Amino acid sequence: MSLLNDLINLNLSDTTEKIIAEYIWIGGSGMDLRSKARTLPGAVTDPSKLPKWNYDGSSTGQAPGEDSEVILYPQAIFKDPFRKGNNILVMCDAYTPAGDPIPTNKRFDAAKIFTHPDVVAQEPWYGIEQEYTLLQKDTRWPLGWPVGGFPRPQGPYYCGVGADKSFGRDIVDSHYKACLYAGVNISGINGEVMPGQWEFQVGPSVGISAGDQIWIARYILERITEIAGVVLSFDPKPIPGDWNGAGAHTNYSTKSMRNYGGIDVIKKAIEKLGLRHKEHIAAYGEGNERRLTGRHETADINTFSWGVANRGASIRVGRDTEKDGKGYFEDRRPASNMDPYVVTSMIADTTIIWKP
Repeated sequence: MSLLNDLINLNLSDTTEKIIAEYIWIGGSGMDLRSKARTLPGAVTDPSKLPKWNYDGSSTGQAPGEDSEVILYPQAIFKDPFRKGNNILVMCDAYTPAGDPIPTNKRFDAAKIFTHPDVVAQEPWYGIEQEYTLLQKDTRWPLGWPVGGFPRPQGPYYCGVGADKSFGRDIVDSHYKACLYAGVNISGINGEVMPGQWEFQVGPSVGISAGDQIWIARYILERITEIAGVVLSFDPKPIPGDWNGAGAHTNYSTKSMRNYGGIDVIKKAIEKLGLRHKEHIAAYGEGNERRLTGRHETADINTFSWGVANRGASIRVGRDTEKDGKGYFEDRRPASNMDPYVVTSMIADTTIIWKP
């Protein structure tokens, strides 16, 4: 094992200029991350300088067997925290050989919204709070829970410290540092209300980069839990009953909201979000109806609401934003398994482009 670790940690730059690029994409379910690696002749920092690649889409649920080739277009580069050195992680999206985006390529439509002149002028910022649950590999029961049983009721676990309150901190801290190394703008982590559940925050990120960074952060977390022998779940309600679900609260602001008088812009944006509540809910993650019940710090899925400092509302406006008369708001509806390309672009489309 010692030799294996030595080989894994070899520094390629000692002997060659070649690097390893791990191409990453989203599979057919919309949540399964896939990746494969290739050798490149030297260091690359611009995704447009990277070669396109292909994969077998019939094995990912994205193409028929008789016409299975899907093409990967490199879109964003991050440093590889696993191989280190000049090696890179490459976030890609997927196209047919003719150059058309495949149906599961949500980045393509998001990029169109984020390059719209009105959206570019407003410079939308996002801060996404990604919740997730760590599960025991053999039982698929939350980490730290007695097998077939339940821990003490919720209360001591949120931001808790101690062996009977915090489960999986080594994974969480490893992920935190790996994201910082990779260049993900991860801004914090905390233990969540349900034991075995955690959250990391990414942002502020501008436009399409918010989606790229969340997907890479998810990929890094998947890899770390793979090493640790723990299963990662983005299920919005992994345990039924009196236990909190998992969301991906999305904090949002535009240039107009951040400037003097922005509170009026925020209120108008919230009004527009209310008018398209059903459309947003439909795009905010599968199984969200199990989470948005009006309990456990959620609003009922069928009712749109907003309030200042209200964690039981669809949209929460912070006390500082109310006091300063400018700032941001938080959309608390997205589920933990949402697609960040869909959610971020939809919020921009509704609040900036859409005219009721």
